[in-house]
Amino acid sequence: MSSDRPDLFWPHVHLLSVIAQTGSFTQAAQRLALSKAAVSQRVAELERAVGSTLVQRTTRSVRLTDAGRRLVDDTAESFAQIARSLADVRELAGQPRGLVRVTAPVALGRQQIAPTLEPFLRRYPEVRIELELADRLSNLAHEGFDLAVRHTSAPPDNHVAWKLCDSRTLLVATAGYLRRRGTPQHPAELATHDCLAYLRTGPAQWSFEQAERVRGSREPQRVSVRVQGPLRANNSELLRDAVLSGLGIAQIPDFSVAAALRAGRLREVLPQWRPVGFFGEAIYAIRPWSPNTPRAVQVLVEHWRRELAPGFSA
Repeated sequence: MSSDRPDLFWPHVHLLSVIAQTGSFTQAAQRLALSKAAVSQRVAELERAVGSTLVQRTTRSVRLTDAGRRLVDDTAESFAQIARSLADVRELAGQPRGLVRVTAPVALGRQQIAPTLEPFLRRYPEVRIELELADRLSNLAHEGFDLAVRHTSAPPDNHVAWKLCDSRTLLVATAGYLRRRGTPQHPAELATHDCLAYLRTGPAQWSFEQAERVRGSREPQRVSVRVQGPLRANNSELLRDAVLSGLGIAQIPDFSVAAALRAGRLREVLPQWRPVGFFGEAIYAIRPWSPNTPRAVQVLVEHWRRELAPGFSA
């Protein structure tokens, strides 16, 4: 076998790595379905090709020389990558299967993510999903999640992020509340209204940007106002229900209020102003970075992109 063709010796190098793992010619032969004579012959061929002794054998043990250990160490990641790639290609050709652990915010998960799972699981019966709904931000890798659904404008750089759809925040109230308290014409007027704010530390402050730029200005006008009211909560579904009861005005993501707006149960307030800087501008599926994505995760993200693509317009 010519030493001028290093590719001819790749199986021999792999054999050497198996000998390093097993510490035995016999076990290496069994693992690779070879005879002991074939193992000895390939080791001898590889040693002639590199011009160095790679394995030292005694009656009791087999161990690699420094040259042999270096060759195994230097090629270990390459063989591991080949194994991963083969597994990925095999998975692509087969039916997606396995467990996918997902975390999502409570309101978004209940209203938009959970309803998409039934058709997905019928289509892919060998996939199992564990869905944890929580408004706290999880450390995905530390807690073992495969995916997180997040409402954000800037997904973390050290994660893989797939945009599922756009989202926007709406300022809403009932017609009854607006008849009783009047309809604000400018964000500054919200300081005298019952505003139901999302619960975060410190005073509640809402910011708005003109939906359309005033002619002649380079940037849209931006206004911030400190608001107060009878209720603050950390769940948009709860705030939506409080608004529906006539308790006040709230900033709520479109995925929580679109149906009520279509039904005429809620009205958008200050449509010429856009709430900014609070909820995110898109829905993302986020995964800790890794060189490969399981097929079950890929098809779940593709399913969500199809299901959520229309967005949540009222």
